[in-house]
Amino acid sequence: MNLSKWLLLLAVLFVLSACGVAEEEPAAPKENGESTESMVLEPVEEETIEVVQDPVITKPEILYELNPANWALQPIDDANPKAVLLTIDDAPDKYAFEMAKTLKALNAPAIFFVNGHFIDTDEEKANLKAIVEMGFTIGNHTQTHANLKNSTEEQQREEIIKVNETVEAIIGEKPIFFRAPFGVNTDFSRNLVHEEGMLLMNWTYGYDWEKQYMDATNLTDIMVNTEYLTNGANLLMHDRKWTAEALTGIVEGLRAKGYDLIDPQTIKGVK
Repeated sequence: MNLSKWLLLLAVLFVLSACGVAEEEPAAPKENGESTESMVLEPVEEETIEVVQDPVITKPEILYELNPANWALQPIDDANPKAVLLTIDDAPDKYAFEMAKTLKALNAPAIFFVNGHFIDTDEEKANLKAIVEMGFTIGNHTQTHANLKNSTEEQQREEIIKVNETVEAIIGEKPIFFRAPFGVNTDFSRNLVHEEGMLLMNWTYGYDWEKQYMDATNLTDIMVNTEYLTNGANLLMHDRKWTAEALTGIVEGLRAKGYDLIDPQTIKGVK
């Protein structure tokens, strides 16, 4: 074979070797070392956030207003005129808690007028709180049941303000009604009570401090059958054993005569 044939053969072999399959260049690595294979993303569940709204507190409709001439409750607009208000003074001494339970069972609303010297101990404070939790309204009856007419202005202030502060510390709100011991008020106490946002009231009738009515039967009879029982009457009772025993009969007797019981929260206040 001559030289020219050898050169031709070498040229053919070189071309064939150049046409071979070239090695694949390695793929550039992904950032963060991720694989070049396709990634399957799992669906992400959306977090459900429950929005808790504050409860809507609906205030009772105002249905009655106090007549300061006789301390009776007068209906507003179409409120039932044949209704009376139950009030209990000197609470919570020995029987107020049981009286509250009795009234609660009878679905009978009332105002408990409290004295500061009956809400000093932890037990007394617990009783007051329990009475409120049963749905009853609290009134201010002064710190020591003092006769305000015989007290200095500074003493009157102490008698009234201290009860408000103590009651607020126990139940979270101040009393909205005020009743002076013996029904005796002064110009100073009237102004202070108004400044404190309380409605001052006395009463239409009551008997449980009179000796002849310190008996459940006699007390029930007079409270239901007295001539002073009229539309809007403001009934005064006390934290007493015989009154506690008469309470069911009094409520049932009033209802038997067709009287509704006024919810104190429906009475027009000073604000």
